[in-house]
Amino acid sequence: MKTSIIGFPRIGFHRELKFETEKYFKGQISQTQLLQTARTLRLDHLKLQAQSGLNYIPSNDFSLYDGMLDTAIALGAVPSRYRNLHLDPVATCFAMARGYQGTNGDVKALAMKKWFNTNYHYMVPELDDDTVLQLNASKILTEFQEAKQSGIITKPVVTGPFTFLKLAEYTGRKTAEDFCDSISLAYRDLIHALSDAGAEWIQFDEPFLVHDLESSDFALFHKLYQPLLSEKVSAGILLQTYFGDLRDCYPDLLQMNFDGIGIDFTEGVQSLSLIRKYGFSKDKTLFAGVINGKNIWRNDYRGTLTLLAELKQYAPDIVLNTSCSLLHVPYTTAGENGIAPEKLCHLAFACEKLTELADLKHLTETARPEDDCLYTSNRKLFAHRHECRNENVQSAVAALRPSDFIREPAFAQREKIQKEALHLPLFPTTTIGSFPQTADVRKNRADYRHGRTDRAAYDTFNREKIKECIALQEKIGLDVLVHGEYERNDMVEYFGENLDGFLFTENAWVQSYGTRCVKPPIIWGDVSRKAPITVDTAVYAQSLSKKPVKGMLTGPVTILNWSFPREDITRKESILQIALAIRAEVLDLEVHGIRIIQIDEAALREKLPLRKSDWHSEYLAFAIPAFRLVHSGVKPETQIHTHMCYSEFGDIIREIDDMDADVITFEASRSNLSILSDLKAASFRTEVGPGVYDIHSPRIPSCEEITSALKKMLEYVPAEKLWVNPDCGLKTRAEKETVPSLTNLVAAARFLRSSLS
Repeated sequence: MKTSIIGFPRIGFHRELKFETEKYFKGQISQTQLLQTARTLRLDHLKLQAQSGLNYIPSNDFSLYDGMLDTAIALGAVPSRYRNLHLDPVATCFAMARGYQGTNGDVKALAMKKWFNTNYHYMVPELDDDTVLQLNASKILTEFQEAKQSGIITKPVVTGPFTFLKLAEYTGRKTAEDFCDSISLAYRDLIHALSDAGAEWIQFDEPFLVHDLESSDFALFHKLYQPLLSEKVSAGILLQTYFGDLRDCYPDLLQMNFDGIGIDFTEGVQSLSLIRKYGFSKDKTLFAGVINGKNIWRNDYRGTLTLLAELKQYAPDIVLNTSCSLLHVPYTTAGENGIAPEKLCHLAFACEKLTELADLKHLTETARPEDDCLYTSNRKLFAHRHECRNENVQSAVAALRPSDFIREPAFAQREKIQKEALHLPLFPTTTIGSFPQTADVRKNRADYRHGRTDRAAYDTFNREKIKECIALQEKIGLDVLVHGEYERNDMVEYFGENLDGFLFTENAWVQSYGTRCVKPPIIWGDVSRKAPITVDTAVYAQSLSKKPVKGMLTGPVTILNWSFPREDITRKESILQIALAIRAEVLDLEVHGIRIIQIDEAALREKLPLRKSDWHSEYLAFAIPAFRLVHSGVKPETQIHTHMCYSEFGDIIREIDDMDADVITFEASRSNLSILSDLKAASFRTEVGPGVYDIHSPRIPSCEEITSALKKMLEYVPAEKLWVNPDCGLKTRAEKETVPSLTNLVAAARFLRSSLS
């Protein structure tokens, strides 16, 4: 058997791409220097994969910002507002990703959404009635030739036309059908260009096929691919799917002229049963996704070899593959010196997964793999799985009753009580939580982490920053304040560090979007709270102002979804453990006088099954109650907030209302406030703060722009239920952008109050 991966992490071992790109944004390096760094990283990654023995090495999986954005540019889907800036190609790409405010004009960025059920964000392509899709394959061909010159024939990877059209936003009258002919022509030209350049395989990623599909969807798929498969070229055409199974279309795909089909056997719960039922084409290659591309635990060779032995009965030609791109896991465990060897041996990041593929390839070619040292050492690893149970946690979960998930009194009564208790004005203004993490903040945290300063000095610095932050918010005129979160490295990692049951890494960074990287903790054992986490900080911040200061927590759904989860217990068990730990923190904050508590659930939708038929049975049935468990014990006058971002919420808006929070803030600015109609249609009862400006862009919104957004919101949301806030935390923004933006936000809210009164 040969080996392959779907994609590789872009950021580099030491996040080189992130840091060089940020220098470019600040004008500290030239575009030439940035592109040279990118080229060096690409070649280093290619050589690493070649040295591991990988047979099919991907190219065009590298991006300066986002692969979907690269595909849009390659197809000519660049909206006129960006073309009219008359910037060079790289600057245009970044303008589409981040927005632009300068001498050439002032434009917002493209919308940004979660990539299926991951924490990676993609840029949403825009197709308007004037869009002309036409191939510009320069990046794809350049990176293929670059690798070829290094002696490596790669497998070019491109987002497929079906997934591209299904995820695009249509801003005019045209629909996907109207772009079908032109996009097929562009992909046909790409196939010929790559084939002529010497490509042996071309990979088209079509993850949208694992959704629930209507007959019209597969009709569109056929219409797109029929022209691409009707002409024989020297390169094999690989249809690559991931994040689920192909239950709606598998038999039809077998009849199409693909040379290979990539199937996910990790998240694809019905993948094996589909092959048992329908078989597999003898003239196709099965790219079997047997190495988990989204989690970091070692592969169980015995189970994988058993699976491969059965697959061999149906598919004579099998390629060992990852379940999805390795973009979703860290680079390597090699830099993790702080994890004990007996724990580190259980982990496999991207580089280690390359080794696992090589091991499995070797074992499939061995007459008696059970006698091979690679196999026996792997069996020892799984025979001595870490002990991770906490009997107190197990007992607490088992003792939960239905009444523990219900808050009293009902929302309508609480809303009246809270308005009398808090005395907030119409259109109360607030932020989502974090304030800019300036260089001195990061240095203070690093100095403490590396022992260059003691805890007392660390806390003193943070308290001074909190004091400055509260004073700044008072000066700006915000109504509900935050402490700024200067003590927090990440909204999930910070809580994980203060809970039992988590394992932490030093360098296990994963790209979330653009230059934003996160370091997810690993859920190693049963989770519990060992001591109060945020109480002292919240109480101190509240002592500095007569205005309410929010207690800031991360909710159980987001903590689970933004960690690497255990595989030996169910997600429901994990989430209830975390919910009990955060519940204890909520009740402590309330006892200490915190009147507003925000429990962020930014990742609520992230792990929602891609098929609607599985939503309530597999996820919502425990995710929504877990959030209610966290806050069900507080008093009526304590106001519970939550925040969600960068996902499509319209189809679960009633379930979100059922979380029974008092206020929910949404990301809305990048999606052009599209959530508003969903709120109105659902008669959304919870008070709501749709984000009025995009914090992921450096541009500063004017007072008039924010006022216009608020007026639009009032067409859908009653004035007494509308909050005014940015669409996410301000951690990644500079102070020079934050202060004028918030000043304009407050001015807009005050203008609206005065105009209505």
